[in-house]
Amino acid sequence: MRREESSPRPDWDATIRSQGLVYVDTELPDGGIMSYWDETAAYAFSLDEVLRLEEATEELHRMSVAAAEHIVTRGRYAEFGIPAWAAEAVARSLREAPPALYGRFDLWYDGSWPPKLLEYNADTPTALVEASIIQWYWLEHTRPELDQWNSLHERLVGAWAKIGADLHDKRVHVAWSNEEESGEDQITAGYLAETARQAGLDVELLPIQHIGWDGRRFVDAADRPVTTCFKLYPWEWMLAEPYGPLALAPGTPTTWIEPAWKLLLSNKALLAVLWELYPGHEYLLPAYLDSPRGMTEYVAKPLLGREGGSVRIVMSGTEITNPGSYGDEGFCYQQFRALPEFAGSRMVLGSWIVDGESAGAGVRESESLITDGYARFLPHYIDAPRSP
Repeated sequence: MRREESSPRPDWDATIRSQGLVYVDTELPDGGIMSYWDETAAYAFSLDEVLRLEEATEELHRMSVAAAEHIVTRGRYAEFGIPAWAAEAVARSLREAPPALYGRFDLWYDGSWPPKLLEYNADTPTALVEASIIQWYWLEHTRPELDQWNSLHERLVGAWAKIGADLHDKRVHVAWSNEEESGEDQITAGYLAETARQAGLDVELLPIQHIGWDGRRFVDAADRPVTTCFKLYPWEWMLAEPYGPLALAPGTPTTWIEPAWKLLLSNKALLAVLWELYPGHEYLLPAYLDSPRGMTEYVAKPLLGREGGSVRIVMSGTEITNPGSYGDEGFCYQQFRALPEFAGSRMVLGSWIVDGESAGAGVRESESLITDGYARFLPHYIDAPRSP
């Protein structure tokens, strides 16, 4: 893997907006505006490298599912901040194996082997539109003879087709929160709705705030039953709201995507359980729930922190960064591994998985040690001819 300077297309801004990246502008603390999409550089991967990273991604997913099974078997819900009343519903969700769609691993990777897992965004991962659509069109416009680690669109359509084959009612509701102001969640939900339509499903796109309860079941604004619902809305938020128990009740006739057991994979406590089950694994960093256990350089991650959320980085016993505020749900203490630096920026590799299979990658860069809301997305390509 290498970072290469690249010449932006003359009309790049208007082009990416027309393709759906309406949330491209990021407001800086000083009031200025920076572009989230950055094509002044691109990352090049070798084909052999991508194939190895795909294998690593799928192995990490298998390990994560095995960890979820272990958590349920041992009843370790309290360590994940999951309320006791929801435990049986989470166990039932894993046992019954309802449909699951996608997720994104964030990996430390500098071009050498092996990559290291930083976290698994398994419930409501974003940065999807830019990874699936925007960078693919960039490749076609700038390097049409080359390939890209990107089968996201085809795999999403295929996964929806697989889900639809088992549905009696082909209507699927796709929901997002209208409280998210950047437009990213709405565009992401709209894109996922389009992949479901291409798979032959009848899709209704709506804010999750427009879903109601009629005393027996969840219904949309037209009082139609919500029997299958993809929600770009975190399970931990749902559990904290009045309708949370109804969403998990065994008699409620709604299939949620992602399913409730994904609570276990999107929680940072997963990192500690993985290290416990697979100590010394080449793709993992040491991680613990009770304390740093003697680590002098570590990251304290809130268990339910969202992507780019508040974390504490401690190096040589000294706290060097402390952005934001912290909840009281506890922390996972993971060994600190500084993100690799390229041209003065810190890079994180997002590796996508759809229906259990590796599906593509997205590269983000940040000026800080934490990939936060001021990160930039850079396109990539495989330094090999495109497959026929």
